[in-house]
Amino acid sequence: MSHTEHRESASDASVRCVVITCSDTRTPETDASGDLIAELLKRDGHVVVRRHLVRENPGEVAAAASKACDFAEAVILTGGTGLSARDGTVEAVEPLLDHTLPGFGELFRMLSYNEIGPAAMLSRALAGVKGKTILFALPGSKNAVGLAMEKLILPELRHIVRELSR
Repeated sequence: MSHTEHRESASDASVRCVVITCSDTRTPETDASGDLIAELLKRDGHVVVRRHLVRENPGEVAAAASKACDFAEAVILTGGTGLSARDGTVEAVEPLLDHTLPGFGELFRMLSYNEIGPAAMLSRALAGVKGKTILFALPGSKNAVGLAMEKLILPELRHIVRELSR
């Protein structure tokens, strides 16, 4: 079966998602990136079963992501993927993963480069699989979230979840 046939065979499925914002400064009222992720998921027919706002503490991020994998098919984190001393989302998520999807980060940075130039290389956005759950770690920028969701995640989310359920 071709990738197009795979995608089409999963086109009606709704995916159970958790959105986790990793930030020391955002509040539920100012979490524009988390709001955008949830809005885009719902618009595409998915169900956001839970949202979390956790501090940029690798232990808290890892615990929230790991717990979310117990009941979600997709976990999307935003924030903490840069280079500052507080950016620990990648270090928190990577050890949880059974498999990584290097192509996600590569494609994200390529698309980002087209929009923001060489600063795109500062992003450590990543994706991987824990059990039968796909995890995405996105930057905290609303523009970066929109790019990743619209160009990469939403077009393939049903297909990815279908493959993981096999």
